[in-house]
Amino acid sequence: MCLSQPRLNVKIVATHSGISVGEDGTSHHAIEDLALYCSLPGFTVVVPADAIETAEAVKVAAATYGPFYIRLSRPKTPLVYPEGYHFTLGKAVTMRQGEDATVIAMGIMVARALEASDILARQGIDCRVINMPTLKPLDEEVIARAASETGAIVVAEEHLAQGGLGSRVAQVVAREKPILMEFVNLKDSYALSGKAEELLQRYGLTAAASPNTA
Repeated sequence: MCLSQPRLNVKIVATHSGISVGEDGTSHHAIEDLALYCSLPGFTVVVPADAIETAEAVKVAAATYGPFYIRLSRPKTPLVYPEGYHFTLGKAVTMRQGEDATVIAMGIMVARALEASDILARQGIDCRVINMPTLKPLDEEVIARAASETGAIVVAEEHLAQGGLGSRVAQVVAREKPILMEFVNLKDSYALSGKAEELLQRYGLTAAASPNTA
């Protein structure tokens, strides 16, 4: 509130978010942060998918007046964008077209969503993949279009079930075009201590686990 109420021009960059700190344990896992910052009036919330999008998002944050939260992970993340990619605040990016279902992801889950869509394609399921780097303000238009054009939406995020990407997407879908939805997230529990990749596997935040949800 000290930042949001007076609309101070402060930028916050969280570098060890989600369960990426792994062995540091439950007290160090930032898995409720998005719910917190999205609830604060005036905050802009961005979750880049890779290093290229991160560099672009930092430039946009510096040029945007007001409180701004950028969420990053500690481990190295696969690149999903080529050099020259341009980040636009408040706009989602359709990474892959599809008509059967849509996966909406952000952060480290985007690369996993793309891998999952490859697995689904081999099973005959044509899956659209959308990167939602700006959580607030949300690109509601692309969500409504996906709900109208595909048969189901799966939301994948490294966050608790409440208050993050899944909750915000569900609000739009419920209002615009109610369809079947599923959610890949950390549910309603604190994560255990362990290596980051092992924890992602345990909680189903992997490319191999996501097709089962779809």
